[in-house]
Amino acid sequence: MLNIFTLANGRLVQEEIEALEELSKFQPIWVDLESPTLEEKRWIKQYYGLSIPEDAMDEDIEESARFYEEDNGELHIRSDFLIDDDEDPRSVRVAFILNQHNTELRSRGVLFSIHDEDVPVFRLLRMRARRAPGLIEDAKEVLLKLFDADAEYSADTLENIYDELEIAGKKVLEGNVSDELAGEVLGAIARQEDLNGRIRRNVMDTRRAVSFMMRSRMLNAEQFEEARQILRDIESLDNHTAFLFDKINFLMDATVGFININQNKTIKIFSVASVALLPPTLIASIYGMNFKLMPELDWSLGYPYALALMAASALVPMWYFRRRGWLK
Repeated sequence: MLNIFTLANGRLVQEEIEALEELSKFQPIWVDLESPTLEEKRWIKQYYGLSIPEDAMDEDIEESARFYEEDNGELHIRSDFLIDDDEDPRSVRVAFILNQHNTELRSRGVLFSIHDEDVPVFRLLRMRARRAPGLIEDAKEVLLKLFDADAEYSADTLENIYDELEIAGKKVLEGNVSDELAGEVLGAIARQEDLNGRIRRNVMDTRRAVSFMMRSRMLNAEQFEEARQILRDIESLDNHTAFLFDKINFLMDATVGFININQNKTIKIFSVASVALLPPTLIASIYGMNFKLMPELDWSLGYPYALALMAASALVPMWYFRRRGWLK
C-alpha cells in the first residue's frame, strides 16, 4: 500500500496512490509504504529517484548500520515500533529515509517510511494531524512526532501492564492460592514481564533514533528542544519499567512461595501419616515373629487384641497431632 500525505491548511491530508501518474498531482511531505510491492518500489525510484534498500526492514541488520547518512545527503533511520497485541505483542521494524539537501531529486524534503504492517503509532499521528492544524510543518516534524507518539504509546502500555499486575497481585495476596490459580497468575505475570521488556527495548531504540537526529543537526531550535523533551520522557519511562520489573519479581516470588506452601502441606500430611503408622507396624512386626513362647499365640482373643492395639497405637498419635494443630 502506497499512501502520501500533504499539508492543507495546516492539516495532514492522506491520499492513496494507485498509479505512477498520480504522484505528479501532489507535493507530499510524507510517503508511507506499507508492505510495498515491487511495482510501488519502482514508482518511488522512477519518480523520486529513491532506491529502497533490500535490507531496509531486516531484523538482523547490524546495530551500527541502523542510523547513517549517505553521500548524497539521504538520512537513513531504522527504528522499532511497539504493537501491544493481547495475543502476540511484538515490535515492527520501520525504515525511514529523508533527503534534506539534494535539490536534484524530487525526494528533497519528503520523509519516506517503509514497514511490513500497520503500526498503531502511525494511526495515532495521522488522527492527531488531521484534527490539530499546525501540528506538523515539514518532514522532520513528522519523524519527530512519530517518535513522540511512540514514547506516549509505550507509556500507555506501561499503565496497562500496571493494571494487569494489580489484578494478579490481588489474586495472589488474598491468600488460599491453589496450584491452578498460581499457574494462571504465573502465566499472566510472565506475559507482562515479556511486554515490559519489549517496551524497555523499544524506548531504548527510540532514544538512539532521537539522539541521532539531534547529532545530525537536522533540527531547528524548536524541534531540538522538542527532541530533548522526548528524551526526558523516555528517561521517565526507563524508571517506570525498572519499577515494574521489581513488582513483577515480587509477585513471582510470592506466587512461587504459595506453591511451595501447598507442596509443604502435602508433604506434611504424608509425614504425619508415616509417623502415625509406625507404632502399628512395630506391633505387627512383633507378632509376626516365629517364636514358640509367645503367650498370645494360644490366647483365643490374641488376634482381636493385636488389632485393637494397632488401631489404638495409630489413633493416639493422630489425636495428639490434631490437638497440637499439626494437621491444619
